[in-house]
Amino acid sequence: MYIYNVTLKIDWSIQEAWLKWMVEEHMPEVVGTGCFSSSRLLRLIEVDDSDGPTYAAQYHAETKSDYNRYITIHADKLRQKSFDKWGDKFIAFRSVMEVVH
Repeated sequence: MYIYNVTLKIDWSIQEAWLKWMVEEHMPEVVGTGCFSSSRLLRLIEVDDSDGPTYAAQYHAETKSDYNRYITIHADKLRQKSFDKWGDKFIAFRSVMEVVH
C-alpha cells in the first residue's frame, strides 16, 4: 500500500471554512477518482500554529500505479481547484510513502 500525504498550513482566516470544504468536498472528490481506497485528515500537534494550523491529508492507494494514475490524470485539476478557492491562504507539501509493515 502507498500513502499520498499532503501536509497543509492553513491561514486562521479560512480555517473553519477550509476544514468543512476539505472533509465534505475535496477529500471525497480525491477518493472518488478511484485511485485511492480511503483517506483521513490529521492535525499536527506540537508545532507552531501562530500563523495557522497544520494538517496532513492522507490518501491510501493499493498500488503505485493507482497513485501514478491520480498524478497523471487528476492531480493538476484538483490542485487548481484548491488554488482557485483559497488562493494564497494555504501552502502544501506533498510526499508519497510505501507501507513497509
